[in-house]
Amino acid sequence: MKKDSADIICLQEVKATREQGLVALDEMGEYSVFWNDTQSRAGYSGVATFSKIKPLNTESGFGIEEFDREGRILIHEYDHFFLYNIYFPNCQRGHERLDYKLRFYDTFLEHANKNRKKGKAVFACGDFNTAHKEIDLTYPKANKNNAGFLPEERDWMDKFVAQGYVDTFRIFTKESGHHTWWTYRLNARQRNIGWRIDYFFVDDEHKHLIKEAFILKELMGSDHCPVGITIPM
Repeated sequence: MKKDSADIICLQEVKATREQGLVALDEMGEYSVFWNDTQSRAGYSGVATFSKIKPLNTESGFGIEEFDREGRILIHEYDHFFLYNIYFPNCQRGHERLDYKLRFYDTFLEHANKNRKKGKAVFACGDFNTAHKEIDLTYPKANKNNAGFLPEERDWMDKFVAQGYVDTFRIFTKESGHHTWWTYRLNARQRNIGWRIDYFFVDDEHKHLIKEAFILKELMGSDHCPVGITIPM
């Protein structure tokens, strides 16, 4: 974090409370820290944002209890853009949370569309917990009935794009083989057997702001790796 010195850093599934996190990050003094703890159970979910630029306003939910209590949402308004830092739900191995996930998706999209009408750019980043296209995972056919690549999940991603939101990474990179998550099993990361489920989206009207979109696959420390964008600040 210190080496790259990004203007804004968004974390998902932090699991730690704000107090625990700030103990670990007590030297991050140049950043304003925003934290959303889960209210459901300890060691679960949670998002955090570190920003050198202080937002005009920050929300920690959509205003709907069933979504807000899991600590998945931070929404920041800056002078020229809105930034959604979201840890989207996983529909689980048995798909028991698929309905919850799709309703969360729809609520997020409705909220983003309202802010989009204000004329500022809308950026949405985080773990979407869905690989959108077949090129976004190593074995699409073997995973077509698995959580994270179900037709319903992919259909929602299609709807999101159809409503005018752009996958920033695909502006610059069209080929397969680029992933952001690898299971810890079977040396998957070393063999690059993975999924691209972490994204940065922007509304179509402001995609010209994206100067670069990247995946930092060499950076270790999690089963995910960071993704990012460069825009004029």
